[in-house]
Amino acid sequence: YRWRLGLAPGETRYNDIEARLATFPSIGVPTITMEGDANGAPHPEPAAYAGKFTGKYQFRLITGSIGHNLPQEAPQPFAQAILDVAQL
Repeated sequence: YRWRLGLAPGETRYNDIEARLATFPSIGVPTITMEGDANGAPHPEPAAYAGKFTGKYQFRLITGSIGHNLPQEAPQPFAQAILDVAQL
């Protein structure tokens, strides 16, 4: 988190990759994004970024007081998304 907040330097060997990612390129591989219904972290609405996915795409809201640690808090839906993305 320190690098992302500008409090620590990044790894210079990744500067080229970081520069490419900073242009917010579109994502062309099949993708499932997920959000827990109780995630208190600030984040955009899924519609705000859905257009960045040019491949097959799904958004899943995981309910049941699920926060931002989906693998730990919702292991079944998380694992199912991993299996399902191969079928998109």
